[in-house]
Amino acid sequence: MDGCVFCAIAAGTIPADVVFQDGHVVAFRDLHPVAPFHVLVIPRIHRSSLADAVDADADLLGRLMLAAARVAREAGFEKTGYRTIVNTGADAGQTVLHLHVHVLAGRQLSWP
Repeated sequence: MDGCVFCAIAAGTIPADVVFQDGHVVAFRDLHPVAPFHVLVIPRIHRSSLADAVDADADLLGRLMLAAARVAREAGFEKTGYRTIVNTGADAGQTVLHLHVHVLAGRQLSWP
């Protein structure tokens, strides 16, 4: 999608600190981390938010979550724990209108 910063990152036209990628997803370090480990996992195809996902996206949504688990595991947080977050819409704190999963770890996380 034109003008989408995450689409540009997925296409490789905007640089990012990529920690994992395959044909379906890209995972990269957040520019404004809220935890010592803060990675975003995005689909290569544009979906504005989880609210825009359809039944045909079931495989892709699974790939997003598996990639989130993989980057946390590869960073050494499988045993100590990590949090995955999907913000959907402005009231939830979504600031980039491209579906993404936050993976947070590296400190004790409080809720909410």
